[in-house]
Amino acid sequence: MKNDIVRLGLILCVISLIASGLLAMVNDVTTPIIAAQQMAANDAARKQIIPEADSFEEVEGEFGENVVEVYKAMSGSENLAYIIKTISKGYGGDIQIISGIKNDGTIAGAVIGSMTETPGLGAKAQDQPFISQYNGKSIENEIVVSKSDTGADNEIVAISGATITSQAVTDGINLAVNVFNENFK
Repeated sequence: MKNDIVRLGLILCVISLIASGLLAMVNDVTTPIIAAQQMAANDAARKQIIPEADSFEEVEGEFGENVVEVYKAMSGSENLAYIIKTISKGYGGDIQIISGIKNDGTIAGAVIGSMTETPGLGAKAQDQPFISQYNGKSIENEIVVSKSDTGADNEIVAISGATITSQAVTDGINLAVNVFNENFK
Protein backbone atom coordinates (compact mmCIF):
# COMPACT_ATOMS: atom_id res chain seq x y z
CA MET A 1 0.00 0.00 0.00
CA LYS A 2 2.74 2.45 1.01
CA ASN A 3 4.79 1.53 -2.10
CA ASP A 4 1.76 2.22 -4.31
CA ILE A 5 1.38 5.72 -2.84
CA VAL A 6 5.08 6.48 -3.36
CA ARG A 7 4.98 5.08 -6.92
CA LEU A 8 1.86 7.11 -7.80
CA GLY A 9 3.45 10.22 -6.25
CA LEU A 10 6.60 9.77 -8.35
CA ILE A 11 4.53 9.25 -11.53
CA LEU A 12 2.54 12.41 -10.78
CA CYS A 13 5.78 14.32 -10.14
CA VAL A 14 7.29 13.16 -13.47
CA ILE A 15 4.11 14.09 -15.36
CA SER A 16 4.09 17.52 -13.69
CA LEU A 17 7.76 18.12 -14.57
CA ILE A 18 7.16 17.16 -18.21
CA ALA A 19 4.07 19.38 -18.45
CA SER A 20 5.92 22.29 -16.84
CA GLY A 21 8.82 21.90 -19.25
CA LEU A 22 6.48 21.81 -22.24
CA LEU A 23 4.63 24.91 -21.02
CA ALA A 24 7.94 26.73 -20.56
CA MET A 25 8.98 25.83 -24.12
CA VAL A 26 5.65 27.02 -25.56
CA ASN A 27 5.99 30.26 -23.59
CA ASP A 28 9.51 30.82 -24.94
CA VAL A 29 8.28 30.30 -28.49
CA THR A 30 5.12 32.46 -28.25
CA THR A 31 6.43 35.42 -26.18
CA PRO A 32 8.29 37.12 -29.06
CA ILE A 33 5.36 36.48 -31.42
CA ILE A 34 2.90 38.08 -28.99
CA ALA A 35 5.24 41.05 -28.44
CA ALA A 36 5.55 41.56 -32.23
CA GLN A 37 1.76 41.48 -32.62
CA GLN A 38 1.33 44.02 -29.81
CA MET A 39 3.94 46.29 -31.40
CA ALA A 40 2.17 46.02 -34.78
CA ALA A 41 -1.19 46.88 -33.17
CA ASN A 42 0.37 49.90 -31.42
CA ASP A 43 1.99 51.05 -34.68
CA ALA A 44 -1.37 50.75 -36.45
CA ALA A 45 -3.04 52.83 -33.73
CA ARG A 46 -0.33 55.50 -33.98
CA LYS A 47 -0.66 55.52 -37.77
CA GLN A 48 -4.44 55.86 -37.45
CA ILE A 49 -3.97 59.02 -35.35
CA ILE A 50 -1.20 60.59 -37.47
CA PRO A 51 -1.53 58.99 -40.94
CA GLU A 52 0.97 61.38 -42.53
CA ALA A 53 3.79 60.07 -40.28
CA ASP A 54 6.24 57.67 -41.87
CA SER A 55 7.93 56.61 -38.62
CA PHE A 56 7.54 56.76 -34.86
CA GLU A 57 10.45 57.27 -32.45
CA GLU A 58 10.11 56.32 -28.81
CA VAL A 59 10.86 59.13 -26.36
CA GLU A 60 12.72 57.97 -23.27
CA GLY A 61 11.96 59.46 -19.87
CA GLU A 62 9.80 59.34 -16.79
CA PHE A 63 6.44 60.94 -17.51
CA GLY A 64 4.36 59.68 -14.60
CA GLU A 65 2.74 56.60 -13.19
CA ASN A 66 -0.13 56.32 -15.68
CA VAL A 67 1.89 57.17 -18.79
CA VAL A 68 2.80 53.95 -20.59
CA GLU A 69 4.81 55.29 -23.54
CA VAL A 70 5.55 58.41 -25.55
CA TYR A 71 6.44 58.48 -29.26
CA LYS A 72 7.32 61.23 -31.72
CA ALA A 73 5.44 61.01 -35.01
CA MET A 74 7.96 61.80 -37.73
CA SER A 75 7.73 62.62 -41.41
CA GLY A 76 11.30 62.37 -42.60
CA SER A 77 13.21 64.49 -40.08
CA GLU A 78 10.20 66.67 -39.19
CA ASN A 79 8.47 66.07 -35.85
CA LEU A 80 4.71 66.23 -36.56
CA ALA A 81 3.21 65.31 -33.19
CA TYR A 82 3.58 63.30 -30.02
CA ILE A 83 1.67 60.07 -29.44
CA ILE A 84 1.14 59.42 -25.73
CA LYS A 85 -0.37 56.21 -24.32
CA THR A 86 -1.98 56.60 -20.90
CA ILE A 87 -3.98 54.39 -18.56
CA SER A 88 -7.13 55.60 -16.83
CA LYS A 89 -9.50 53.82 -14.46
CA GLY A 90 -12.90 53.18 -16.05
CA TYR A 91 -16.03 51.50 -14.75
CA GLY A 92 -14.91 48.00 -15.73
CA GLY A 93 -11.16 48.39 -15.18
CA ASP A 94 -8.20 50.07 -16.79
CA ILE A 95 -8.57 51.78 -20.16
CA GLN A 96 -5.55 52.40 -22.40
CA ILE A 97 -5.90 55.60 -24.38
CA ILE A 98 -3.50 56.48 -27.19
CA SER A 99 -3.63 60.25 -27.82
CA GLY A 100 -1.98 62.27 -30.55
CA ILE A 101 -1.09 65.89 -29.88
CA LYS A 102 0.15 68.05 -32.73
CA ASN A 103 2.87 70.63 -32.23
CA ASP A 104 0.35 73.38 -33.08
CA GLY A 105 -1.47 72.68 -29.78
CA THR A 106 -4.40 70.61 -31.00
CA ILE A 107 -5.43 67.04 -30.40
CA ALA A 108 -4.92 65.04 -33.59
CA GLY A 109 -7.07 62.18 -32.37
CA ALA A 110 -7.32 59.32 -29.93
CA VAL A 111 -7.72 55.56 -30.06
CA ILE A 112 -8.71 53.17 -27.28
CA GLY A 113 -5.95 50.57 -26.93
CA SER A 114 -7.61 48.10 -24.59
CA MET A 115 -10.54 48.16 -22.20
CA THR A 116 -12.89 45.93 -20.24
CA GLU A 117 -15.90 48.23 -20.17
CA THR A 118 -19.50 47.03 -20.31
CA PRO A 119 -20.48 45.89 -23.83
CA GLY A 120 -23.16 48.13 -25.30
CA LEU A 121 -22.45 50.97 -22.86
CA GLY A 122 -18.87 51.82 -21.92
CA ALA A 123 -17.51 49.93 -24.90
CA LYS A 124 -19.06 52.64 -27.08
CA ALA A 125 -16.06 54.79 -26.13
CA GLN A 126 -14.22 53.08 -29.00
CA ASP A 127 -16.85 54.15 -31.54
CA GLN A 128 -16.24 57.16 -33.79
CA PRO A 129 -19.21 59.25 -32.63
CA PHE A 130 -17.61 59.46 -29.17
CA ILE A 131 -13.84 59.25 -29.68
CA SER A 132 -13.84 61.63 -32.66
CA GLN A 133 -15.13 64.43 -30.41
CA TYR A 134 -11.54 64.99 -29.25
CA ASN A 135 -10.20 65.59 -32.77
CA GLY A 136 -9.07 69.17 -33.26
CA LYS A 137 -9.66 70.23 -29.64
CA SER A 138 -7.24 72.83 -28.32
CA ILE A 139 -4.94 71.84 -25.47
CA GLU A 140 -5.15 75.31 -23.92
CA ASN A 141 -8.02 74.33 -21.59
CA GLU A 142 -8.70 71.05 -19.84
CA ILE A 143 -11.34 68.96 -21.61
CA VAL A 144 -14.50 68.43 -19.57
CA VAL A 145 -17.32 65.91 -19.85
CA SER A 146 -20.89 67.15 -20.16
CA LYS A 147 -24.18 65.29 -20.32
CA SER A 148 -25.48 67.67 -22.98
CA ASP A 149 -23.84 69.70 -25.71
CA THR A 150 -23.53 73.34 -24.66
CA GLY A 151 -21.18 74.16 -27.52
CA ALA A 152 -18.12 74.87 -25.37
CA ASP A 153 -14.81 74.34 -27.20
CA ASN A 154 -13.34 72.21 -24.43
CA GLU A 155 -16.41 70.02 -23.91
CA ILE A 156 -17.10 66.38 -24.74
CA VAL A 157 -20.61 64.92 -24.61
CA ALA A 158 -20.67 61.81 -22.43
CA ILE A 159 -21.93 58.45 -23.61
CA SER A 160 -25.45 58.02 -22.27
CA GLY A 161 -25.31 55.51 -19.41
CA ALA A 162 -21.50 55.45 -19.38
CA THR A 163 -20.45 58.70 -17.75
CA ILE A 164 -17.69 57.00 -15.76
CA THR A 165 -16.14 55.59 -18.94
CA SER A 166 -16.50 58.95 -20.71
CA GLN A 167 -14.75 60.66 -17.80
CA ALA A 168 -12.00 58.01 -17.72
CA VAL A 169 -11.21 58.48 -21.42
CA THR A 170 -11.21 62.25 -20.96
CA ASP A 171 -8.92 61.93 -17.92
CA GLY A 172 -6.48 59.85 -19.97
CA ILE A 173 -6.44 62.40 -22.77
CA ASN A 174 -6.05 65.29 -20.30
CA LEU A 175 -3.10 63.42 -18.77
CA ALA A 176 -1.52 63.14 -22.24
CA VAL A 177 -2.08 66.88 -22.76
CA ASN A 178 -0.39 67.61 -19.42
CA VAL A 179 2.59 65.45 -20.40
CA PHE A 180 2.85 67.32 -23.71
CA ASN A 181 2.54 70.75 -22.05
CA GLU A 182 5.14 69.95 -19.40
CA ASN A 183 7.69 68.25 -21.64
CA PHE A 184 7.31 69.17 -25.31
CA LYS A 185 5.55 72.53 -25.67
